[in-house]
Amino acid sequence: MTHLRWGILAAGGIAASFTSDLNDNGFTVQAVGSRNLGKAREFADRFGIPTAHGSYENLVNDPEVDIVYVATPHPFHAEAAKLVLEAGKHVLVEKPFTLNAAEAREVVDLAESKGLVVLEAMWTRFLPHMARVREIIASGVLGEVRTLMVDHTQDLPDDPSHRINDLALGGGSLLDLGIYPVSFAWDLFGEPLTVQSHATFKETGADATVATIFGYDGARVATTVSASDTRGPNRASILGTEGRIEIDATWYNPSTVHVFDASGTEVETYSVEVTGRGMHFQAAEAERLVAAGELDSPLLPREETVAIMATLDTIRDQIGLAYPGEQPAE
Repeated sequence: MTHLRWGILAAGGIAASFTSDLNDNGFTVQAVGSRNLGKAREFADRFGIPTAHGSYENLVNDPEVDIVYVATPHPFHAEAAKLVLEAGKHVLVEKPFTLNAAEAREVVDLAESKGLVVLEAMWTRFLPHMARVREIIASGVLGEVRTLMVDHTQDLPDDPSHRINDLALGGGSLLDLGIYPVSFAWDLFGEPLTVQSHATFKETGADATVATIFGYDGARVATTVSASDTRGPNRASILGTEGRIEIDATWYNPSTVHVFDASGTEVETYSVEVTGRGMHFQAAEAERLVAAGELDSPLLPREETVAIMATLDTIRDQIGLAYPGEQPAE
């Protein structure tokens, strides 16, 4: 497959991780754009990128760029994604896709009208060990899958000015960390029939810990915990009537999968070496879609991205979490 030419929109930490993985795995990074030209040039020099732009507008209109990765802070994802799409470029949008489902719907509808690929950069979905998890479940070896237990818990800085604690930047544990287990629950069981949520908060108003219970038909349940002030095991367990899967820490990075039968005997251990962090797998899927003339990934359909944002909206409504300047839901 001929690689597309990537543009990197914003030059922060997550953009650096993504770009490093692209470089290490043979992808083409053509340009980077920042609102600060000096920062863009520094980023370009660091990663050997041919072109640095001092505005997002110049980046998306660069004729040498085919597809753009959006890596701004959360509140600016929707605006940046629409900028890319209006310029006629495909777009990979860092998770969370937007601040809420209404913004997600606007982005997805615009991509549809333009006939362009828009994909949420929930990179864990595209990792090899997660593909193996799906294969194991589909094989029926676990029997009826009933339960998911998963956490994403970190001890992050308490500084009120840090992004994770700043509501104006979409800070808090839910959108930064909780999106991972929530998306995993959707991947495994689909849309929950019931959602129960509980949270604790920091002095800035940002959510520190969010716990959820999702209920489904068929006696299925998913429990998730996200936290920015306490580090936990960061493991995942999938329980079936005939066995279970345990994913080692950290489950959302390339990790080892253990399969146990009903007696507790380990019957399979799966792991695979990955070059870098593994963020290039989502880029490969975006490029595959473009090459195939497809708009929707079976691994993460755009409508599912919108629906996941709606689940996050429900959680936020239950715990009383809103962001400055956010338009109320109609």
